[in-house]
Amino acid sequence: MRKSQWVTWQALACVLWVGVSVQAGTIEGRITAEKAKWVTDAVVYVDSVSGAFTPPEKHALMDQKNLVFSPRVLPVLAGTTVDFLNSDDVAHNVFSPDDAAGKFNLGTWPTGEKRSYTFTKRCEKVCDAVMLCNVHPEMEAFVLILQNPYFAKVDDSGRFAIENVPAGRHTLQVWHPKRKADAQSVDVAKEGSVHVEFALKK
Repeated sequence: MRKSQWVTWQALACVLWVGVSVQAGTIEGRITAEKAKWVTDAVVYVDSVSGAFTPPEKHALMDQKNLVFSPRVLPVLAGTTVDFLNSDDVAHNVFSPDDAAGKFNLGTWPTGEKRSYTFTKRCEKVCDAVMLCNVHPEMEAFVLILQNPYFAKVDDSGRFAIENVPAGRHTLQVWHPKRKADAQSVDVAKEGSVHVEFALKK
């Protein structure tokens, strides 16, 4: 075997070894609340995972439509860029007074346009920043800046799934703008899924 062939084979073997050595599972479950409508703003996340995580190249999106932010709660990995789109027939503004977001103000822009902002703050676990519009003070939303990519926003029924979580014991937390839930320890297997139930409370 020539040297170049040997190097190529070694590289391929390394890739294959890394592929089969990855050990990760899925955390899935459900959040319940006294009022079903409360659960839609909940985010479930692994509170801390060692390592550095690269934010996605694709921008996240928060729309302004019918005089509301959509989604009202947007979880992102630290370093993610968010596009703020104006889909209304009136001018909108986006600003945040919170340190977690860097106290920014993107100005005001007309329908069909968008402006972007990168949430660069590295949080120990999670930071939340309120998004406001100085043209329409009743508008409010939240961007959650998370330390790792293992999080999920629940669906309308309160269900969630966090995939590719490294095997091992983790602490699972719930964020909600007005409610709370007790943290839970969860053991993630090398493959398969583990089920967790949360109940929101005041």
